[in-house]
Amino acid sequence: MAAVLACGNEAALSHRSAATLWGIGAETSATIDVSVCRRTRLRRPGIRVRSRLELGESDVVRRDGIPVTGIVRTLVDIAAELGPIAVERAVNEADKLELIDPEALRSALGEYEGEPGVRPLRTILDARTFRLSDSDLEINFRPIAQEAGLPTPLTKQMVNGFEVDFYWPELGLVVETDGLRYHRTPAAQTRDARRDRTHTLAGMTPLRFTHYEVKYEASKVTRSLKRAVKLLKKRQARVGPFLGGSTLA
Repeated sequence: MAAVLACGNEAALSHRSAATLWGIGAETSATIDVSVCRRTRLRRPGIRVRSRLELGESDVVRRDGIPVTGIVRTLVDIAAELGPIAVERAVNEADKLELIDPEALRSALGEYEGEPGVRPLRTILDARTFRLSDSDLEINFRPIAQEAGLPTPLTKQMVNGFEVDFYWPELGLVVETDGLRYHRTPAAQTRDARRDRTHTLAGMTPLRFTHYEVKYEASKVTRSLKRAVKLLKKRQARVGPFLGGSTLA
């Protein structure tokens, strides 16, 4: 607050300092980032003053009583300065803290078109929010499975009490696909963990891929499936055909 007040009217905490205040920034610095809505050569010890032509109404809010750039503006700002791993971690933390979800963030980027942080942030989000329809997912996944040496899978089957995307009963292999790399809520994460645990305890092998991987990283998915098939066939040669699992059509 002292840093913001030292920079006068229309000043707000921003960039990495804003990310720290929001709880989405792991990096700390002795220098505090403050943005001001005017051209300025203002210098203050320990403060990095950033001049902006404007900040929209939604760009500045108060958190703990301190004027700070909003969550979207903060993520756009740090995406222009930090590497992809740090930015993705910040996006994930914002999602986990329910500050904003990836789809809403992706939609909001249109208001910041042309700013340096938009492109790297969009690249990260497109991999997370990309989703195929059920029919397109099946169309894209079938040749991947074929390339991996798998027969045609059963789709949308009830296995161990859960509907699964792709299933090979003769191998005990289940493949689930996710529209998001990270699910938004602890409840969703718990459900997925329970599904995978149930399949594993039934002696099956559950694998997960994102829709983005299926569409744009098919070779990566194929390699993983080939490895899984090789391991499963070795296990079958050692202990016999898979007989577990509970399937309801």
